[in-house]
Amino acid sequence: MRWQLALTIPEGSTPLFARIAEAVVEEIRRGRLRSGDRLPGTRRIASQLGVHRNTVVAAWRELTAQGWLVAKPGGATTVATLPPQPIPTERPIRRAGFEVEVPRAPATSPPWPPGTLVFAGGRPDLRLVPTREIARAFSMALRHTRNQLLDYGDPQGHPRMRAALATMLAAERGLVVRPDDLVITRGAQQALYLIAAALLRPGDRIAVEALGYPPAWAALRAFGAELVPIDVDAGGIRIDQIEDAIGAGGLRAVYLTPHHQYPTMVTLPAPRRLALLQLAAQHRFAILEDDYDNEFHYRGLPILPLAARDEHGVVIYVGTLSKTLAPGLRLGYVAAPGEVVHAMVSARIAVDRQGDRVSEYALATLFEDGTLARHLRKLRRIYAARQQGFASALRRHLGDRLTFEVPAGGLALWARTDVDPEAWARRARAIGVGFEAGRRMHIHQATGPWLRLGFAPLGADELEPAVQRLAQAIDP
Repeated sequence: MRWQLALTIPEGSTPLFARIAEAVVEEIRRGRLRSGDRLPGTRRIASQLGVHRNTVVAAWRELTAQGWLVAKPGGATTVATLPPQPIPTERPIRRAGFEVEVPRAPATSPPWPPGTLVFAGGRPDLRLVPTREIARAFSMALRHTRNQLLDYGDPQGHPRMRAALATMLAAERGLVVRPDDLVITRGAQQALYLIAAALLRPGDRIAVEALGYPPAWAALRAFGAELVPIDVDAGGIRIDQIEDAIGAGGLRAVYLTPHHQYPTMVTLPAPRRLALLQLAAQHRFAILEDDYDNEFHYRGLPILPLAARDEHGVVIYVGTLSKTLAPGLRLGYVAAPGEVVHAMVSARIAVDRQGDRVSEYALATLFEDGTLARHLRKLRRIYAARQQGFASALRRHLGDRLTFEVPAGGLALWARTDVDPEAWARRARAIGVGFEAGRRMHIHQATGPWLRLGFAPLGADELEPAVQRLAQAIDP
């Protein structure tokens, strides 16, 4: 054990070595010390407790004689292999002694068994991450800043990262933003949570896509928002239903994914975009634009975000590097009006103080030296080819059992089937292929003939056998 072992020695008239032994037995019974745990040396324990080493040696001998410890000659002393210890009935373990209201968590799937080929919707292929360049950037960041990045910093995000993002957003997405208009977050999920903390009060009504992204709903509900589900059709979120919601009680905000609607992948057309911006300006509600995979557009001209057309300060724009690099790097961002930025920073200080300054500084260098742009061009070529190969394999092996449109971008397909998607998913899981049924993405968990299939994590040599397994599992 590399750490000290904190022990509370009971009071009493028995010899000190016996009370030390009693304290160790109590920690074993509590489950704090477990079978096989290595105990510190007797000198360390004696020094820590302020007693003579012989007293600890005597306690260890007593415990060994009773079978609680195992002492190896010239080696370590460990806790013996013991049967599970009963939990004392008078001691509540892992149960709160006060009222706790557990919030509703978004539905999650159990872990996939090893070897499963998973059509993980919206996830990148981590084998393509430029780990060598990232490692070099981290090393240079720490070396050149002489560990200054390990100190406290700006809760809004490192200025270098905000400047790099502002340049990219202006060039690639048509946003006119300054570094001061940006907040760097630990992924898009924290971004949504901080936005909710900044904007919402219990009872605020927020329109959301009825088929949508459950973790975003969880962030909004965490602050007492009432979610108003709006249907999604072939043109994305329905503006007429948003108008109805305004008339029925007003709206504080609308949350949507207009570029590649999650999960259906449809793109919100220009007339609906303009109508939504006009409604927001007229009725003074916020538009929360989650642009989670803007980078991946394969055919035609990319559609500019709503934020690029915002003339009234109504759009709060959320982006992430999880798809371009990796979700484990936890880097997202928000572009918003100044008042929203300040409110988000205040909320962040209360829970997180600041982001990961080392990551922000290091990844900013990948923006500046062109590494990220080159990597993104490579990903677009690879994922575009995978999308076409995947669509062909689905048509070949599943024919008219599965119908879908190939979107102009994104990392997944939304498909309709003539079988029960939940039952199909269970059969597929049993033979080593996984996908998500559409019910998990409906705000009311409504069943329907839909499934979401992400192709990006699987290589060309994996897509074909994965689709074959999918076809094998379609019928009982």
